[in-house]
Amino acid sequence: MMNRAAGRLISLIREPERISGLSLGDWDELIPPARRAGVLARLALAADRAGGLDAVPEQPRQHLRSALIAAEKQRRDIEFELDRLAETLKGTIGRIVLLKGAAYLAAGLPAAEGRIFGDIDILVPKETLPRVEAVLDISGWRFGEMAEYDRSYYRRWMHQIPPLVHGTRGSLLDVHHTIVARTRRLQLDAAELFRAAVDIPGRPGFAVLAPADMVLHSAAHLLNEAEFDRGLRDLDDLHRLLCHFGRDPGFFPSLLERAAKLDLRRPLYYALRYTTRYLGTPVPPEICNAAELAPPNRVLRAVMDALFEQALLPRYPSGHSTLRELAGLFLYMRAHYLLMPMHILVPHLLRKAYMRRAEQQQQAGVV
Repeated sequence: MMNRAAGRLISLIREPERISGLSLGDWDELIPPARRAGVLARLALAADRAGGLDAVPEQPRQHLRSALIAAEKQRRDIEFELDRLAETLKGTIGRIVLLKGAAYLAAGLPAAEGRIFGDIDILVPKETLPRVEAVLDISGWRFGEMAEYDRSYYRRWMHQIPPLVHGTRGSLLDVHHTIVARTRRLQLDAAELFRAAVDIPGRPGFAVLAPADMVLHSAAHLLNEAEFDRGLRDLDDLHRLLCHFGRDPGFFPSLLERAAKLDLRRPLYYALRYTTRYLGTPVPPEICNAAELAPPNRVLRAVMDALFEQALLPRYPSGHSTLRELAGLFLYMRAHYLLMPMHILVPHLLRKAYMRRAEQQQQAGVV
């Protein structure tokens, strides 16, 4: 069951013109979950367009303006880091393919508006990783603190190397060699992504994924990786991408074809299902229900609907929900089940649980 604050927040994202009628009490209810979900700056932009920020009561107006200032600072920081990356990797690889937030920003897409994100994600061919890592290391990028087990896990299973931190600027960088983890269930040919990638006008050396691939990556990241802290922001990203690219009459048929080619039909099915259900995304019904997406059976669909509703939708920062925690646990286990065979998955989860417990005890001073 969706809580009141989540329902109102979603209705405002879906119909931003309603924001001008909010009272002080409404804002008091909405700001905490909006900040937690990473959509407060987008709410501020919607308020500015609906009637201007001056029409918002003073106390919430301060929060909204702060969110806009933070989003603008982050935009400038990312622009600066992109320039540094272009200089650093020039001549190392043909072009840098940007992913997620950095891609939306560099390409000037609607999903970049008011978007809060903490790192830059890039995609490079796997065979170039040794050269890319060496050049980045020389330029001050270092792996963050991480247990050897986790470092090995990244190298063996994940779609990226361990996250990098710049030694002086503190900036975060994720270097991907494909867009989904190397699972036993999804077989994605990363070479297809590079062949279809699109150069960014005015940004030599940079490219972004093709429109359909960008949507598929966003869907797979949100719905297969069990990272839901900013699930509503990511769902809104999908909504914005689908609305923007969907203006091309040929986009949705090509999206189905691309999902089949890249073996990302199931995450696309859920992405279309939940963007249309919660945000009213204008996707043709024949696309949402296309047989090419190989939709799950009725029972599994109902179970996943219940789980994703709990995990995706925002809550108060201090709110506690047993249902949400259980949904998150099941989806976390599902993400790893997609990734690993059972004889590896069970020992991995047990080890992670033991390590988490030991860390908690150490922090509490028990050890």
